[in-house]
Amino acid sequence: MPDLRKYSMEGATEVADKAAADIEALLRRQPDTVAVINVESDPTYREKDIDLLWRRKLPDGSVKTITIEVKGDRWYKTGNYFFETCSNEGKSTPGCFLYTEADYVYYYFVEERELHILPMPATREWFKQRMSDFKEKKTSTPVGSGKHYVTVGRLVPRHLVAAEVTGVKILKLRSA
Repeated sequence: MPDLRKYSMEGATEVADKAAADIEALLRRQPDTVAVINVESDPTYREKDIDLLWRRKLPDGSVKTITIEVKGDRWYKTGNYFFETCSNEGKSTPGCFLYTEADYVYYYFVEERELHILPMPATREWFKQRMSDFKEKKTSTPVGSGKHYVTVGRLVPRHLVAAEVTGVKILKLRSA
């Protein structure tokens, strides 16, 4: 497997693709799953920052659709999440963490195969109240032939989120 930590657009895409594939496989294995639909390329869902629709059968026989935003990360050892507050600094576009309409953010550390299920909007509301407590960090994302854009976010200790936000779950995924 290639080194997913090297930062490039190709590397970022590889991490995102691996995260989506692993999460989709996990959801499909659940006994109550009716369907898992990847909507990453659908403009309507992209606008809402939703990647997956998970249709689950409830005990009463009805079907519920859960919306999921998948975030792949390769920096597990830092102990932090990177919550994006500005997706493109040059264009002043809001970061996905501030506007996603997903029910959950599935924050996935691809190399460790560790999934953090963050309930939304509860996690976002907690974050907004505490945002100034967390260090701001900028990353440069290459977009080809020497060009790049800057993404801004906050480094948020994972242990704080788990301790202070109700409903956070952490799962270790088995090998594929």
